[in-house]
Amino acid sequence: MTGLTRNVEELLRSDTARLMLANSEFLILRNQSATDREELAKLLNISETQLGYITNVLAGCGLIRCAGNIVPFENSFPHSPRLYQLMTTKPDEALRSV
Repeated sequence: MTGLTRNVEELLRSDTARLMLANSEFLILRNQSATDREELAKLLNISETQLGYITNVLAGCGLIRCAGNIVPFENSFPHSPRLYQLMTTKPDEALRSV
């Protein structure tokens, strides 16, 4: 099963959703609000250092949690190539490339 959300606050209010997150084999966490970070840190045993990778970070940065391991990542992509213009999900950038 795959789930996507920009804000986990609502999910974290549900015991069922909390269990699903806690028992997920693979999660990608991106920039999170302060309240979401606190709850996720408790639920997933994320350290203060690791929280730095989901606190006020640029697009393409975050944490991957796989099989209980938590690994930071930075996946920046140059904005100049045509490939970026084709892949961007930002509407204002997509319109400029037409």
